[in-house]
Amino acid sequence: QVQVVESGGGLVQAGGSLRLSCTASGLTFDSYAMGWFRQAPGKEREGVSCIRASGGTTYYAASVKGRFTISRDNAKNTLYLQMNSLKPDDTAMYYCATNAREICLAPWSNPKYYNYWGQGTQVTVYS
Repeated sequence: QVQVVESGGGLVQAGGSLRLSCTASGLTFDSYAMGWFRQAPGKEREGVSCIRASGGTTYYAASVKGRFTISRDNAKNTLYLQMNSLKPDDTAMYYCATNAREICLAPWSNPKYYNYWGQGTQVTVYS
């Protein structure tokens, strides 16, 4: 049984930082690309970032590029999202998901290419 669990969300002032973590069990973690998504109230789920299984290639949404960094530790079955220079617009529930392949299938931001999802961790940025 595959389990995906996010952690690290919280309340932070604009300009601050948070690091999200995601652990996945019940699958061969280093065989799959992983992604981060977010969803704000009343909005569609948005792809934030994707990293291939080996960790060598990453993709970012234009809205977070230069501020967020995705990484993974395959020895720990853990995915990370370092979020710096946070803005109120970053407020959302953040989800981690496993891609169906070892690469970030194009378009990487399409949720249909991800097959296992966590319950999410809330990030709230106040000004």
